[in-house]
Amino acid sequence: MRSQDRATARRQLDKRLSLLPSADSLVRPPRGWIKAIREALGMTTAQLGKRLGVSQPRAVAIEKAESTGSITLDSLERAAQALDCRLVYSLVPRKPLEKLIEERAHLLAKKRLESTGHSMKLEAQGVDATDESEQLKNLVNKIIAQGGSKLWEDV
Repeated sequence: MRSQDRATARRQLDKRLSLLPSADSLVRPPRGWIKAIREALGMTTAQLGKRLGVSQPRAVAIEKAESTGSITLDSLERAAQALDCRLVYSLVPRKPLEKLIEERAHLLAKKRLESTGHSMKLEAQGVDATDESEQLKNLVNKIIAQGGSKLWEDV
């Protein structure tokens, strides 16, 4: 994917993700969504198992697997259908993707400039704070424009 296309994709994803409710409101209940919804509906594990086409102990195991985080997406999807629910699956970044890219580019630019700045100071060619800030800003913009996987290599 080209750099411009990635930037457009990030903006589109940020726009879509901003429409989601707060991530805090979507935190899984301690005993899991399946059990919470099943109990709220007044459904027994035997009834859930029948709707899933599995035994009652298997339905209990599915609920337990969800509560421990070891359930598969396929099992979760089937449980959702058995409870007449939709499975909504998403990765929600802690901050907008554009912000992640800017912060990463800033970190890389600072590392590069620190190395260069150290060498220049040793040669008595240090730059003032204003020039240094401008260099940093220009390098951040250059790194963002280049984009790509190099952005995520170890610093």
